Amino acid sequence: MSLEYQEITSGLRFPEGPIAMPDGSIILVEIERQTLSRVSPEGNTEIIANLGGGPNGAALGPDGAIYVCNNGGFDWRYVDNRIFPGPQAENYQGGSIQKVVLETGEVTTLYAECNGIPLRGPNDIVFDREGGFWFTDLGKSRLRDRDFGGLYYASIDGSSIQEAVYPIPGGGNGVGLSPDESVVYAAETPTGRLFGWNISSPGLLTEGQTAGFSNLVQSGSGYVSFDSIALEENGNICVATIGPGGITVISPDGQSVEHVAVGNDPFTTNICFGGADMKTAFITLSSIGSLISCSWPRPGLKLNFQTN
Repeated sequence: MSLEYQEITSGLRFPEGPIAMPDGSIILVEIERQTLSRVSPEGNTEIIANLGGGPNGAALGPDGAIYVCNNGGFDWRYVDNRIFPGPQAENYQGGSIQKVVLETGEVTTLYAECNGIPLRGPNDIVFDREGGFWFTDLGKSRLRDRDFGGLYYASIDGSSIQEAVYPIPGGGNGVGLSPDESVVYAAETPTGRLFGWNISSPGLLTEGQTAGFSNLVQSGSGYVSFDSIALEENGNICVATIGPGGITVISPDGQSVEHVAVGNDPFTTNICFGGADMKTAFITLSSIGSLISCSWPRPGLKLNFQTN
């Protein structure tokens, strides 16, 4: 299946983490530029805050602030007018969770460690209805080795962070919640695998503190990498897919898998939903620096604290 799309803007510096705002703008991170940025409906871009490191995923919190997963930074490669992330940056100083006040651009670091263990490469984030947030850590890659990743749960006041799943051997990337918030999903990038864990209460899982067979929802077909996640209203998991580019749509039981081709970049990294009927998909094409939109065949799941 393929969908027609419209380019909203280009020239972004490896965009990810799109958030559909009520005024029609899209807030996103530009990882290579190290910023939180806003793209207007007309395609104009403005910087909200300079974040340093590698801002990688973003979500709107219950207080109206934007919460950002910062991976600490990559070394970058530039090939044929495309941008590609490389290994851990030479000036890497650790990963973190940051809070950005939209009105002022003020940046606060909430977390840089969990139980005394430094965060390595926080990647993606989603809020539950209680106002806490799940986030993934992809880890960092170096020339000869790489970190494991994990799944975490934290509060917005900086007082509580807990490790829920460790290790995710290939690293945790996209994260999402089922419509009834009984399952938290995480994508493992290099293997193209989607995992799911049952939630017993906010921030607590019923079983499976690692990524294993019992938690496997689906493996991608062929040589693909899974990136960020958005849910449809019906519970389908939409996973941005690197390799062929596009979105892989997976049913909650893993039995139905459909690849939706959209855009023209193998590095299709993120998707979010917006619009009055939640049937407009906003997708980041990261290596070419483009933000696109398309009409989606089914409504997306409205995120907690999303007001559009």
